[in-house]
Amino acid sequence: MKKLLLLVVAILAARTLVAAQVTVFAAASLTESLQEIAAAYEKQSGDKIVFNFAASGTLARQIEEGAPADIFISADEAKADALEKKGLLVRETRKSLLGNSLVIVTPPDSAAIQSPSDLTNAAVKRIALGDVRIVPAGTYAKAYLEKSGLWAGVEPKVVPCENVRAVLAAVESGNMDAGVVYKTDAAISKKVKVAFEVPVADGPKISYPAALVANAPQPEAAKKFLGCLTGSEAGAVFARHGFIVLSTAGK
Repeated sequence: MKKLLLLVVAILAARTLVAAQVTVFAAASLTESLQEIAAAYEKQSGDKIVFNFAASGTLARQIEEGAPADIFISADEAKADALEKKGLLVRETRKSLLGNSLVIVTPPDSAAIQSPSDLTNAAVKRIALGDVRIVPAGTYAKAYLEKSGLWAGVEPKVVPCENVRAVLAAVESGNMDAGVVYKTDAAISKKVKVAFEVPVADGPKISYPAALVANAPQPEAAKKFLGCLTGSEAGAVFARHGFIVLSTAGK
């Protein structure tokens, strides 16, 4: 019996030594889906997945400043491009995982907005957008409004937010007349109304690339988790959360 207990302890100790902690810097809009995928992956692999969720621009800056990250998942290709050009991402590991679309959200009792052009009406005074300098959702929203000829009328009303979830929270609070978020963000809230859904064909191309960080503390374990993210099981989770799955193995 004593030998059996010692063997069990030895096995558990060995597993602890082998297990790795993988740090993932990911766009805030991926919070729920990645947490669900990671929970299942941890049980299967024994590794620990730790997330840092924020605006993609904020995360990219942190990586540039030397923050210890294994994987970067951006809500746009531009932030990944910038890091790759600086040699901070491993190019051959980069994959475009997901797509998304934009929606205009309002407080539930609002009837002020039926179409994007209503954002320019005098009755609409405060519009929450992700900071267009660092938040891809804000950059995408600006691009769509410029293409629609509405940006000049909307820009003076814009209240910039630190990430897309902050935009959602601002509209939920009732402090904003409207906001522009991803369709997947609106889907998790019962405190906003989707006033208008931008057709995928009319909106900007939204793409979420994932890649290994060049100085990753746990490169081998990180590669395994990246492989999980392109698997069919992860793809099913992303799809259930409303994302457009672009890169899935075994489809």
